[in-house]
Amino acid sequence: MQRNDSIWRGSRCTLLLAAAVASLCASRPLAAQARPAAASAKSLAPIDLTGYWVSVVTEDWRWRMVTPAKGDYASVPLTPGAKKIADAWDPARDEAAGEQCRSYGAPAIMRVPERLRISWQDENTLKVETDAGMQTRLFHFGKSAPGGTPSWQGDSAAHWEFPSARIGAGSVARKMEVQSGFGSLKVETSNLRPGYLRKNGIPYSAKTTMTEFWDLNKETNGDQWIVITALVDDPEYLQEQWVTALHFKKEADGAKWDPTPCSSRW
Repeated sequence: MQRNDSIWRGSRCTLLLAAAVASLCASRPLAAQARPAAASAKSLAPIDLTGYWVSVVTEDWRWRMVTPAKGDYASVPLTPGAKKIADAWDPARDEAAGEQCRSYGAPAIMRVPERLRISWQDENTLKVETDAGMQTRLFHFGKSAPGGTPSWQGDSAAHWEFPSARIGAGSVARKMEVQSGFGSLKVETSNLRPGYLRKNGIPYSAKTTMTEFWDLNKETNGDQWIVITALVDDPEYLQEQWVTALHFKKEADGAKWDPTPCSSRW
C-alpha cells in the first residue's frame, strides 16, 4: 500500500516535537523555567546623558538671561485670557504667597540659565537636577508616571527611541543593524501645578502637557551637547503648540555646580 508522504511527515514532526518537550521537561525542573527579567532602561540606554551640563544661551537672550519686562510676550502664542493674567503679574505678590517657583516648573525650567546634574536614581528612573531653583525631575521608564498631587515638575513618563534603517526596497528590503550610540530620549510630562512659562508672568494651566526629545551630539574635538526639543500644549492659555529648542554642553565635573533657591525677580 502506498503511504501518504504528507501525512507521514506531519506525524513524524509531531512525534519529534513531543519527544523534545518531554526530554526538556525531564531534564529541567519547572521552577527553573522562569522567564528572564526584562532589561532595565539604564542597560538599554543608547546614549549616556549622565554627568554635569551647562545651558548655553544662543537665542532668546532677552527672555532667558534677564527677567523680561511686563507685557513682553513675543513669540509665545497666548490666548486673550492668558494675556490678561500676565498683565496682572506681581512678583512681590508671588513672594508673599510663597510662589517664588512659579517660573521653575517643568515647562520653563530647562530654559532657565543653569547647570544640570543627571544621574540614575535606579535602573528605571533617570534623575535630572537643576542648580537654578534646586528642582528635581524624575523620568520614569517602563511604566506610567506615578500620578498624585500636581507639582511643579509634574509626572514624566520616558522611553528610549531607537532609529530604524532599511536597505533595499520592496520584497528584497531588509533591516540594517544600527550602531550603538544612536537613539534619543522621549519624555511626556503631565499632572503639572500651574505656573509661568516666563518669569514675567506668562501663565500655563493645570491642563498643560509637554513632550520632549533629548538628543546627544558628539563633536570631533570631544565636546558633547544635549539638544532638547520641547513641545508645550496648553488648551487654556496657548493658541497653538509652543516649540523651543535648548542646548546644554557637558562639563568635566561639578566644580561649578551652584544650587540657588527660586526667585520671583531674577
